[in-house]
Amino acid sequence: MKLKRVTAIALSAGLMLGVAGCASTATPSADPIVIGSQAYYSNEIIAEAYAQVLEDAGFSVERQFSLGQRDVYMPAIEAGEIDLFPEYTGNLLQYFVPEATETTAADVYAALSAALPAGLSALAMSPATDQDSYNVTEEFATANKLTSIADLATLKDLKLGGAPELAERPYGPKGLLEKYGVTVTFEATGDTTVDSLVAGQVSLANVYSADPRISQLKLVTLSDPLGLFLASNVVPIASDSVTADARALIDAVSAAMTPADLVALNVRSVEEKLSASVIARDWLVSKGLLK
Repeated sequence: MKLKRVTAIALSAGLMLGVAGCASTATPSADPIVIGSQAYYSNEIIAEAYAQVLEDAGFSVERQFSLGQRDVYMPAIEAGEIDLFPEYTGNLLQYFVPEATETTAADVYAALSAALPAGLSALAMSPATDQDSYNVTEEFATANKLTSIADLATLKDLKLGGAPELAERPYGPKGLLEKYGVTVTFEATGDTTVDSLVAGQVSLANVYSADPRISQLKLVTLSDPLGLFLASNVVPIASDSVTADARALIDAVSAAMTPADLVALNVRSVEEKLSASVIARDWLVSKGLLK
């Protein structure tokens, strides 16, 4: 079964595999649609929205959430063990094509669609974005007159904080140096990245643009005039086994989700500590996608 194969992949990488929910019995003769998510609360909320819309229409669903990073879950998707996954156009394009030069939303989406392996397709991308961005504290920005990544080039002893994999990403330390002439040392701060920035342990932090803490803590997101970061719109990646009817339902979810919606969903997770299931259902009802 798909569940066993995905579990084996995740455990072999030393990661915990989160499984939530259960399959509907509305279509017992059909294989369930296996929906995955990253180990990231925002991504899980989107995946849960997919699951609930499909279940409401009578599809059988299996949830395979909190699957870690792309190096773990993408092989499972390519192997056909996961049928549907919320992704981000720019970051996924760079996974398949590290040297990609496209930066606009439309160009990135077209390049991603062409780069996906056989058996996978990108459904309609959402207006919602959640992309990498470089942030500094308001005090640091004011003291150094920073508005752009380019402004960092004259500063010394910069320390960049972010997830461990940022060290090897095209937009990490190497990209900063090549694109902007900015030299940094890197510290893998992981889940403590924002806290480390506020505490002054790092001077620059990689934070997803839909993270509500950017506005809550008055962080300054530095502009990226040279396109170090690719546009990263939310996009569902589907296997060929996902039917046209199911795809239409997911496309409706994508079309309804705005950038502001995604930030608001994240705020509910961070501030209200609600489950992905509750947050997703409330949002779907508010958009008329569920009754």
